[in-house]
Amino acid sequence: MYHYTECGLENVWLENGYVKKKTAYGMATSIDDADGLHKVLAMELIKKKGRITGKELRFMRTAIGMSQEGLSKCVGATEQSVSLWERTGKVPQYADSLLRLLVSEKFKGNNKVTEVIERINTVERLCNQQIVAREKMHKWTSESVTSAADDERFALSA
Repeated sequence: MYHYTECGLENVWLENGYVKKKTAYGMATSIDDADGLHKVLAMELIKKKGRITGKELRFMRTAIGMSQEGLSKCVGATEQSVSLWERTGKVPQYADSLLRLLVSEKFKGNNKVTEVIERINTVERLCNQQIVAREKMHKWTSESVTSAADDERFALSA
């Protein structure tokens, strides 16, 4: 059995569905269908009695593809509040209930909930978009950068 702590939860053990590999940096573990596994874990967490912990909130939030800022907009809180809940584990009942509902409906295939989550993520990306201008041989070019991954790609191409 493999103690799967990489997901951010301390109580997950995998009976199978993983492969141990030797790499140049030591042993590594490859998870078969990690997205499917995370969906199952998130659906299990919504059944939990009592309030979710900060680690569970973070896991479920990322499983549905939301940032702290996106979740804060959904629950009517600040991004700092979501960060605090994740760090301290003190998740308010209303946020707990709403997150469980979002996870449940998204993974059960509710297209309206999925559209809302995607719309929030799109707006967030556009609001955080940067325009990077570059001059080369007296000509200016620009590129919109919307994420850290895009930013790294742009830096590597320069």
